[in-house]
Amino acid sequence: MALEALERDEKPGNPLDRVERIAAAHDWAVSRTDAREVTMEVSGGWSGMSISFNWRDDFEILHVAVSLETKVPPGRRDEVARLLARINEQLLVGHFDLWRLDGSLVFRNSLLLAGNAEANDAQCEALIRFAVGTCERYFPAVQFVVWAGQTANEALESAMIDTWGEA
Repeated sequence: MALEALERDEKPGNPLDRVERIAAAHDWAVSRTDAREVTMEVSGGWSGMSISFNWRDDFEILHVAVSLETKVPPGRRDEVARLLARINEQLLVGHFDLWRLDGSLVFRNSLLLAGNAEANDAQCEALIRFAVGTCERYFPAVQFVVWAGQTANEALESAMIDTWGEA
């Protein structure tokens, strides 16, 4: 049987509908700006996060971008860029970006749904959980560079110490 015969004729549902339901189930502030974009606000342990999901029908990609509530001052951007390069080497999926224009810090990732694949709740939830978890894990290293004046190497070593229990 030809591959074309195996594909469905109808388009799958918009994965942003699932993202909205997941956000509502977690009581996150969510807004649907149009058929291609959903934004939500999530409180993290270190920083608030604005999460934007975009559905690119032309590429069949669900893209997530997490903006952290921090701006890197111009004098620390080169060192933060070095830090992000080191962090990105460690990530299996997704990556951090530093916007040169205003010093914004963003984590981006995508879920490829080529061939009329349909995202399920577990995939959408995993995309959110991974993005938030990655930002939470590495945000302290950024703070060490920005506010404590550490080098990228020092900050990464300091931030990657695993702690046990609660204070």
